[in-house]
Amino acid sequence: MATVFKPKDRNKKTDPYVIEYTDHRGKRRRIGGYKDKRLSVERATLLEQDARLRRDGLIDPKEEKRIQQESLPIAEHLAAFKKSISKNTQKHVKLVMSRINRILEKALIESIADFDIESVEQAMDEITEEDGIGKRTYNHYLQALDSFCNWMVPKRISSNPIAGIKRLNAETDIRHPRRALSVDEMRQLMKSARDSNVSIQCFSGKERAFIYLMSFMTGLRRKELGSLTKRSFKLESELPTLIIEAAHSKHRRKDVLPLHQELVPEIKEWLKGMKPDEKLFPKLGKRRTWLMVKLDLERINIPYKTDEGIADFHAAGRHSHINGLLESGASLAETMELARHSDVRMTMKYIHLGLDTKSKALSSLPSPNGPKRESPNSDKQAKADKSKSEQLLCSDMCSDHEPPTCHLGSSAGSTCPNTSPIPKKITPGGNGGYVESCPDMPSNGTRHASVEAAGIEPACCSSQNVTSEQVTVSTVLKVSKYVVPVDPNMSSDGTNWPNEAEVKYLLDAWPQLPPHIRETVITLIDSTLVRQLGAGRMS
Repeated sequence: MATVFKPKDRNKKTDPYVIEYTDHRGKRRRIGGYKDKRLSVERATLLEQDARLRRDGLIDPKEEKRIQQESLPIAEHLAAFKKSISKNTQKHVKLVMSRINRILEKALIESIADFDIESVEQAMDEITEEDGIGKRTYNHYLQALDSFCNWMVPKRISSNPIAGIKRLNAETDIRHPRRALSVDEMRQLMKSARDSNVSIQCFSGKERAFIYLMSFMTGLRRKELGSLTKRSFKLESELPTLIIEAAHSKHRRKDVLPLHQELVPEIKEWLKGMKPDEKLFPKLGKRRTWLMVKLDLERINIPYKTDEGIADFHAAGRHSHINGLLESGASLAETMELARHSDVRMTMKYIHLGLDTKSKALSSLPSPNGPKRESPNSDKQAKADKSKSEQLLCSDMCSDHEPPTCHLGSSAGSTCPNTSPIPKKITPGGNGGYVESCPDMPSNGTRHASVEAAGIEPACCSSQNVTSEQVTVSTVLKVSKYVVPVDPNMSSDGTNWPNEAEVKYLLDAWPQLPPHIRETVITLIDSTLVRQLGAGRMS
């Protein structure tokens, strides 16, 4: 029970009352009241009610703490946030804090309770008008403030108060578009630097040429190149690598990259006489590298800025590196890994297709008004398929001879291994499904005459100079349409066989059939039709 009283040493009317009560933890507490007893009693009653609600769990201590945080000055929250990001570089911390303070000052935000989306948007409009910033910089300002608000959730505020602000489309307002250099342009740039007798940004011509080479062949950023020492390279291993420490990498992770084989001897020569911790390119990260590239390009009459964009150091090195990988046949996934991007959309921003590349891609598009065009490898593939089918057919047809004899004539060319004309006697015969001798029999022979009457050239007549297409196509018609239990009394006049038009149609279509279809048909010929003919079951 709360009590309100005045200590014995405070009997004067001007002295305030003292309130004594028991808090939610059961601890007896004493706080100051008012000079008016009635007001002091009311406060004591409220304290008792608050303690009871807390004991019953009706008041959330975390929510109450957030309410208390909202009443604090915004400067206290900013000081704590600045301390939390102090692990980043000093430049990054300074840039982020300056952008946040600029917005808060324009929006007249003095506490968390003052945060309002409309006031922030108005502040950003004022900054845009005063400084003339682009849409990309506009988004960077919002990103800095957004990181501050997200940091306060949930300990200081329950949710991000500016979560509804939309970012602008930076692609519609690119202030400094970049263009990649071709391999030939990079070669000329390096030669221009090497042949010059001037020093630019404290680097000689030879040093600049090697910097350009390293940037193009590795895709490293300016500050990453400036951090390289002799310890950064593993050149004696089976796969030479380059190591970028996490402290110098943009995404703050240690990176291990393979090195181009042609770059390894150049690096070895450059590292001669250097100490292990000596920088390859001292203070490169603080130099105006864009000026180096600009002056070296102007010396060889290559424009620094064109309609496609500018060719600064980042463009000449990293952009050209990524484009070169794709043009040399690397996949988009491989390029993304070598560029050390976490999102393929970032890699796509580095891709610059020139008019020459676009023209080559467009020239491969067939026109619907033009004649039908074969692919560049179609003739070669057709010859290979034909040769393969001839070998398979010859193998099926000539396997009954010892030594084997080729029965395809000149069409098989040198691909047929069967060259001897001596036939082989086959056993057993009769009901075993094999003929007793080579089918090179007179045309009045039963089997030979039946085959000729059916329109099928003899499969093993060395005197016949027939092509694999003729033999196979006519046989295909038999196999594909008539391989069924055959009536042995079928007439030999060929009335039930395909007509001449069907044979011609399939003969014309045969070269376009896929190789695996041809092989299947040839296998089917060997297993079905030839054996039936040999057994005399087909007339």
